[in-house]
Amino acid sequence: MTQKAVVTYETLVRSLGALGLEVGMGVMVHSSLSSFGFVAGGADTVIRALMAVLTPEGTLMMPSFNFGVPFKAGGAGVYDPTTTPTVNGAIPDAFWRMPNVRRSLDPTHPIAAWGLNAERFVKHHHRTLTMGPQSPLGLLYAAGGYGLLLGIDYTYNTFHHVVETTLDAPCLGKRTEAYPVLLPNGQRILGRTWGWREHPCPFTDENRYGALLAEHGLQRQVLIGACLVTLFKLQDCFQVLAELLQQGWGDLRPCQRCPIRPRTVEQTVSSDWDDVAQTLMPESIARGY
Repeated sequence: MTQKAVVTYETLVRSLGALGLEVGMGVMVHSSLSSFGFVAGGADTVIRALMAVLTPEGTLMMPSFNFGVPFKAGGAGVYDPTTTPTVNGAIPDAFWRMPNVRRSLDPTHPIAAWGLNAERFVKHHHRTLTMGPQSPLGLLYAAGGYGLLLGIDYTYNTFHHVVETTLDAPCLGKRTEAYPVLLPNGQRILGRTWGWREHPCPFTDENRYGALLAEHGLQRQVLIGACLVTLFKLQDCFQVLAELLQQGWGDLRPCQRCPIRPRTVEQTVSSDWDDVAQTLMPESIARGY
């Protein structure tokens, strides 16, 4: 029987550096721990390696989404940033629990971050559009950040929702769903998040743009164990995807002509977002926490 190769902390640090990760970078990571094969020390080892390469002068970001699971039958009924697990996998679920990692207050799509800009990026997530320009991921993009895919493809690249939101995609509700959130002071409020679309997006949810990034040489890849790791600049991703969404592709119509609209669920509410001023409406309770 062939013994599986073990991915170590040292291997990860060396390989991530060779890929192009550097001290001071800001990086959003999406991951599959199982894609490596076997990592000595598991998820913690992967996270420690990323932190070591970026150092506290950089910013490490991961999704800590729950996708509404706490609000389904049998769930806790509330998002608690200190206890609610993420459904994004072992690496991000270990990450948000670590010391000095900050987690935002979006009830279904909170972001976790560590490092230089962690506090600034996540602090006001609950007061803006879930994946808008002022969201944690939107701020990372504005700061020249990168995306890192560990063993997965662009289907799981949350950044494409920043592109959609920035271009005013009609399929995403602007703070049109409300769910219970437990604040750090013990207060329970109804927090806002986006209204998810009723059908998948043919551009982003089906990974049609990833091949274009590769074709244009806008990504770097390395194999770590059995895991194919992909690094790309968020600004490059924005440019490629924005062109597709604005112009269409083949038989796919441009985003603004797409008939897909936000879903309607029990938690659907009227938006508290002022589209003209690009800020919360004066009466929004999110202004008070």
